[in-house]
Order: sequence, then C-alpha cells, then structure tokens
Amino acid sequence: MTHLIVEVANHVGRITLNRPEVRNAFNDDVIAELTQAFKDMGANSEVRCIVLAAEGSAFCAGADLNWMRRMADYSHDENLSDAGKLATMLHTIASCPKPTVAQVQGDAYAGGTGLVAACDMVVVADTAQFCVSEVKIGLIPATISPYLIRAMGVRAAQRYWLTAERFSALDAKAMGLVSEVVTIDALQATVDKLCKALCLASPDAIRATKKLIESVVEKPITPELIAHTVKEIAVARTIPAGREGVQAFLQKRAPSWTLQN
Repeated sequence: MTHLIVEVANHVGRITLNRPEVRNAFNDDVIAELTQAFKDMGANSEVRCIVLAAEGSAFCAGADLNWMRRMADYSHDENLSDAGKLATMLHTIASCPKPTVAQVQGDAYAGGTGLVAACDMVVVADTAQFCVSEVKIGLIPATISPYLIRAMGVRAAQRYWLTAERFSALDAKAMGLVSEVVTIDALQATVDKLCKALCLASPDAIRATKKLIESVVEKPITPELIAHTVKEIAVARTIPAGREGVQAFLQKRAPSWTLQN
C-alpha cells in the first residue's frame, strides 16, 4: 500500500498511517487503503487484534487540503459517493471482527477523531489534543457522528462539536472518548500490554463478544433483550471454544488457543 504500513507480528496486526508530511490527513486513496487493510486484517486467521497507529507528530489531521479543494467542485451525486466511501471506511473499522486499538501519539482533528472513535480501545499520549473542527469551515461532522457520539456522549458533543474547541487527552478520557492516557514514552508498552491480553482470549469469544456489545448497547432491558442474552450464553457454552475454555479452567491448564502464543 502507498500510504499505509501494514504488518503482522506475534498475532498482532499493525496498520500505520504514513503521511507525516501532511499530518496523516486522509484523502480518497487513504480511505480506500484503510478500508481494504481492515478488511484484510479482519479476515486473517493469524491476527488476534489490530493496532491503528501513525507516523510523525500528528495522529491524523482529518481531510487532506488537496482532497478538500477537489471536493469543492463536486456535484451533489459526487459528494454522496465520496462521503459514502468515508462512511464505509469508518463502519469497516467499527465492525471489524478483531478487537482494534488506536495508538494515538499526537493530535487527532476532525475526521481523525472519527478514526479514534471507531476503534474499540484508545491509548493516547498525554500531549495529544483533539478537535471536532468541522463547523469552523462551515461543515458538519456527519459521517463520524455515530461513532463519536457513542464514545463521548451527547453533552460533550453539544459543546465540542458546536464550539470546535480543542480538548486535551485527559478531557477526552473523562468523557469516554479514550481508554487510557500515558506519557509518550509509555505509549508503546501500554498498547503492547493490551494486545497481549487480547491475544490470550479466545478469538471466537472475542468475535462473539463484539457482536454482543453491538446488539445490547443503548437498548432498553426488555423481555426480548433478556431472551437474546440468554440465547447468546447458551450458544457460547455449547460451541467448541466455550467447552474448551471451561474445561481448561476446571483442569487448571491453558486453553488450546493460547498454546501458539
């Protein structure tokens, strides 16, 4: 790939934005490459988890200026098609069957905050800043909004989307957008620790748990939802991964899926 570094080592897939000269801003080519990279990693049986990282001082500055200049002359239909590709990329990341970890070493602005919000876990350097800046240039954070609002909440969105203020890594953690804030020197070790934990879990259980979260989030606790959760645990107990995991626990041994790590 031209704009990404994609590698797999020790069951961890790593996708790195590699346009530091433009603060890792994305355009249509980067969007296409990210979409394909997450599809490929999601389908790779050797990969247990995926890290999204970036080269340079910024994580992602949002849309590339040259791409924005081209978009200024797009027709309505061309804009629909273009925005649809961005939405597909975000959904591909958010719905990836493998757990995803954003390793944020620098600032994330506009669409870059959407990339962060689409990942399952986010580890951020304490010097990084965030900004949902679209209203400053007369736009709205539309395609990133479902992921951002679920991560940061309505009240924070009403402030930071409307004012386009920058906010710190600690502010982002307080509102739920990020999982952990560490020094830049501790960033890699913290991400590695998360990946190690993810690689010890059953890949089948991880996949099912991600689907479970999606199926229950923000749903009212109705008899139908309770029945759904009952069905899910009943299935989990009877599939090979569930049987193996319980037997390994009772026999005080490592389950089969950890032996290769």
